[in-house]
Amino acid sequence: MEQFANRSVAGQALAAALSEKGYEDPVVLALPRGGVPVAIEIVRALKAPLDLIMVRKIGVPSQPELAAAAIVNGDDPQIVINTEIARAFNLTQERISQLAEQQLLEIQRRRRAYLGDRKSVPIQGRTAIVVDDGIATGATVRASLKALKRRGPARIVLAVPVAARDSLAQLRGDVDDIVCLQMPEPFWAIGAHYVDFTQTPDSEVIRLLAEADSLA
Repeated sequence: MEQFANRSVAGQALAAALSEKGYEDPVVLALPRGGVPVAIEIVRALKAPLDLIMVRKIGVPSQPELAAAAIVNGDDPQIVINTEIARAFNLTQERISQLAEQQLLEIQRRRRAYLGDRKSVPIQGRTAIVVDDGIATGATVRASLKALKRRGPARIVLAVPVAARDSLAQLRGDVDDIVCLQMPEPFWAIGAHYVDFTQTPDSEVIRLLAEADSLA
């Protein structure tokens, strides 16, 4: 199994693949925190602006890393439920809504910490490239795409270094194009495909956002 050394190296490889596509008027949208070190490499290569999609996984209480749903913050927060997992763990809509409230608080904290008074990058009529460090169940990405469509991009591209093949197949109907470097089978976890999968700290997200602004 081939592994990426870290998120930056994965981002460089993904940027090279995206550079060949010639997308018109791109804007890069990263899922924090792990998607940001990947996305900055694409920003550098495409000379495109960077923004964040504030999304949080709603984990199964007994297995927090297993996504039963995901929520995207905005004027009208979007919740996307992974019905198979929710059913398997007997999670009702009411229980998922309760768990979502906890994640909304974290989204609000991150928005203040990362973005402050920074204005959102305009998306309408542009090529929106959605970036994360990998896709396992696809719940967080699906929620992100649902919210993004409301902002009227001309084209949505999903770009990730590694993903579970079946999850990616379920997302194809939500995007215009997918760029994924690896779809290993069996797929165990995103972190298994990185040598260094250390959690990205808030300070690094803030630093990389500032770098992206300086490149604009």
